[in-house]
Amino acid sequence: MSAFSRRRFIGGASATAAGAALSLAGGTFASAAARDSALAAGAARAVAIGGTTLEQVATPLGSTGYRRLLSGPGWPLVVRGELAAAQSGRDGRRTGLASFVQFTDLHLCDTESPMRFEYLARWNDAAHRPQETLTVRGASSLVERVNEVAAGPYTGLPFSLVMATGDNTDNHEQLELDWYLTVMSGGRVTPNSGDPNRYEGVQNSGSAAYWNPESAYQDTYKALGFPQVPGFLSAAGSSFQAPGLKTPWYTTVGNHDDSIEGTLPDLGLLNSLYTGNRKIEGCDDADAAKLAGLLKSDPASAVLLLGKLLQDADAVREITPDARRQPFTTQQFAQAHLNPAYTGAGPYGHGFTSDAAHSGNLYYTFEISEGVLGISLDTTNAAGFADGSIGTAQLNWLEQQLRANSDHWYDTNGTLVRGGSSNRLVVLFSHHTSTTMGNLLLDPRHFFELRHDGNALVALLQRYPNVLAWVNGHTHQNQITAHGHAVPERAFWEINTASHIDFPQHARIIEVTDNGDGTLSLFTTLIESAAPYGTAFDDTSDAALASLYRELSFNDPYATPGAKLGTPLDHNTELLLAKPGR
Repeated sequence: MSAFSRRRFIGGASATAAGAALSLAGGTFASAAARDSALAAGAARAVAIGGTTLEQVATPLGSTGYRRLLSGPGWPLVVRGELAAAQSGRDGRRTGLASFVQFTDLHLCDTESPMRFEYLARWNDAAHRPQETLTVRGASSLVERVNEVAAGPYTGLPFSLVMATGDNTDNHEQLELDWYLTVMSGGRVTPNSGDPNRYEGVQNSGSAAYWNPESAYQDTYKALGFPQVPGFLSAAGSSFQAPGLKTPWYTTVGNHDDSIEGTLPDLGLLNSLYTGNRKIEGCDDADAAKLAGLLKSDPASAVLLLGKLLQDADAVREITPDARRQPFTTQQFAQAHLNPAYTGAGPYGHGFTSDAAHSGNLYYTFEISEGVLGISLDTTNAAGFADGSIGTAQLNWLEQQLRANSDHWYDTNGTLVRGGSSNRLVVLFSHHTSTTMGNLLLDPRHFFELRHDGNALVALLQRYPNVLAWVNGHTHQNQITAHGHAVPERAFWEINTASHIDFPQHARIIEVTDNGDGTLSLFTTLIESAAPYGTAFDDTSDAALASLYRELSFNDPYATPGAKLGTPLDHNTELLLAKPGR
């Protein structure tokens, strides 16, 4: 059933629920009257809710142990008026300007790779996840959902594009990149490495530290209620046909696309370990704790310790070498997008050009829709650590793009400056958020260039009134932040969306509208993958595996259930802001 055949009104009970959600925010609006006015103004609107979290949301059953996920009530719209007041009657005046989708933090993962640190899961919940063998099928199921929904629920505009805002791969391996490009473009994909006929990762190790899904062995995960799933690993690594997006798509680079495990600088010294035949499945607790600490404080020393552990760790498994695990450079990342085999729905290069493949500069502009410009940034820092920053050359380039598309802006003293005749609305995309751009180490790719943090980027964006939003990922959490300003047209929204490897495994539809009253609205609607809820444990079909992917992520013992879900203010929202003046 198509999204439009399931169109109905959101209002009444849903509006009441939204009011309750707003009341939890405490001080989001200047007064209760302002909140209620905003809610009433947006209460009755025709919405195609099918396939979105406006219709239904994965909801856990029970309160303890391993919990199944079933379909629960959808989330209502929450109107946020921190940056502009909601005017009554805007539904009848509204004009849709753009409709697109954000993917983020897919983390397509080669779980059999020697260059993974699963044994650090107790110290770092991202080191190993019980669901990680299913990342490729889970991402393909998300693609299916976008193809099914096809258009924005509030504007009805067909999606003009999908933007993946980084950490598209987990460990910047060529094989993971090929899987990502195939999932996005469509084609036959086999999420397996090494021996094509058997799984060689930690989940059949017999170690109590990992979930051994095919075995009756009572590991620590099964003690928590995790199921035994016969044939799980062979099914997870089997070939399947990825449908690919029917919508043009673009890529933004993230730290996991750039560094070893998204943390260690890749100086090309460990390539033989990536492609070699030794995989650590466990090590002494003291060594593991030391490595976990070094990954956060001293990446160079972490690399040295890692090499030592591969020689004498407690549990080193001999596996099948695989040259496809070779890590890629930034230039190769761009070049891979230029492969005609991965054109899919287009555009050719998915934002990257031959110049990017030559220079490794992975930032660019593109058209979201008529009158709305997209800008994709590279906020990674190859010096190491997970957080990012931006170099001076890219910051200057960004200002040039903003100025070229603005008829007015403000200088650093706050003085209004009149510019050229061009004036387009702007949506910015990056992997890192404003609060995770404090890594100011000198980037070895641009060693003599200063780095700038998130505060510097916010300050720049607030000088250009046509900037509507900054869309990003990295935190694996839903969070929407209002960047206000004393001059209303200088405010913008920061829209951070949860990952698709950790629960709640969301992507986000974003729609831009002109309300015809001096305000604009950004509608943000979360979506889940097309996977059903609560499938049987003996079902290893593609749909069932994608369903289990979601459920396992909720039950991950090293993650806090719901911690990255966000509040109703970060879910399905209408974000109001002042329309830039002239």
